Amino acid sequence: MNIQLPFADRIAAAHLLAKALDEYRGHLPLVLALPRGGVPIGQVIARELGGDLDMVQARKMGAPFNPELAIGAVAENGWRFVFDSTAEMDISAAQIDELAERELALMRKRRQDWVQGRPPPQVRGRLVLVVDDGIATGATMIAAIESLLPQKPARLICATPIASRDCLSRLREITHDLVYLAAPEDFRAVGQYYIDFRPVEDVEVKAILAPFAIAAKPD
Repeated sequence: MNIQLPFADRIAAAHLLAKALDEYRGHLPLVLALPRGGVPIGQVIARELGGDLDMVQARKMGAPFNPELAIGAVAENGWRFVFDSTAEMDISAAQIDELAERELALMRKRRQDWVQGRPPPQVRGRLVLVVDDGIATGATMIAAIESLLPQKPARLICATPIASRDCLSRLREITHDLVYLAAPEDFRAVGQYYIDFRPVEDVEVKAILAPFAIAAKPD
């Protein structure tokens, strides 16, 4: 597939990504989007592949002395991924606990606000596609994926339009398949590869996820 960068917007990128995932069409994939930016991506993929859509939350943990510096991430179920380099930063276990709890509290609030507290979906035995609008450090995607693996999905695929090369080897180790459209050598930030990279608002997340929740309810 010939990919022209930058993408026009998330929707345009999602349509291209759905084509790259076409082998999963008809297998009722469970598409789990990392909010917020991954949710519009997941909506397109779920619709084009005939799958279910929900979210999987994970949040970056920033260093106490520099919140923009990622030391790892924590998933909604408490699973943590911490970069090995954190050991050299003189950050205590108690500080990491505090950082994690702060992000967990925010994720609990967002689950209540966005999907009325609906619990995360069951992934056991499912074909699961974990998607985001881009992967930079890889911390949140790794935490999200590692939090799902103990639940025994049949297959777990990571998919994104754009990724940093630095995180690809780690993601390949923990997934059955890794699908991305581009991994530029000079990667700096996800937003540089989109013409329109406006923030995804809470109201949009709620509006996208709601129809899938209704469709997934048992008769």
